[in-house]
Amino acid sequence: MTAPPHTLCAAHHVRIAGIEVCSVTEAEVADLARRAWAQGSGCQVVTANTDILRHAARDPAAKALVDRATAVVADGMPLIWASRILGDPLPERVTGSSLIFSLSEAAAAEGRTVYVLGGAPGVPEKAAERLRERCPGLQVAGTDSPPFGFDADPAAVAAVVERVRASCADMVFVGMGFPRQEQLIERLVEAHPQAFYLGCGAAVPMAAGVVDRAPGLLQRSGLEWLYRLLREPGRLARRYLRNDLVFALGLMVSTSRIRVTTRGGSAAD
Repeated sequence: MTAPPHTLCAAHHVRIAGIEVCSVTEAEVADLARRAWAQGSGCQVVTANTDILRHAARDPAAKALVDRATAVVADGMPLIWASRILGDPLPERVTGSSLIFSLSEAAAAEGRTVYVLGGAPGVPEKAAERLRERCPGLQVAGTDSPPFGFDADPAAVAAVVERVRASCADMVFVGMGFPRQEQLIERLVEAHPQAFYLGCGAAVPMAAGVVDRAPGLLQRSGLEWLYRLLREPGRLARRYLRNDLVFALGLMVSTSRIRVTTRGGSAAD
């Protein structure tokens, strides 16, 4: 990556659970992409949610992956709530499932190309088709759906990286979940450093229309996780109920203590 972490993203940062989260709007992330393209600088955005914060808090290697990104944005509502408790509110939630569209719109307007990577066979192609429908003039440099577990095979990883490099894509959406997508992005950056990379998890199948996103009211109220849990209980129950919910509650408590001890006031001020 040609620019050091956090230098392209000059916005104010809020420290949440040890992670520096950029105080930016979705529109400002699109502006970041335009600046990166104009400067010929590589860029990596991490869409941090509760699960990513939890991984980073318990695993130094996972935290290092996040820290090396150009920008970290608040994908999860608990990050927004924590920033408010700290008295340094982030402006809005910036989700991968929304960014995949707004960044594609920016790419179309700038004459840039996108590459969609991740998801079951056929999913990235469907996502690319819907992105083209939503963003007239968008050029798709390629799509790829590597088989699950491919990243355990160095030769398979090298093949995926080579396909992205050969595409010369300006924007690469990588939807494989944390930390696998960030680990792959670091390999991609080495081979193709000029691109803008977004680790976006479930945004690829959501863009494809094979996974439904929660209604707007649930998104705004911080209950999108409950909607997804009800849709996929077998896959998400352990993650959401046993792991992330406990961590989110602990985050609210810890940030309240920080507010009281560092600012000499109550968290309700």
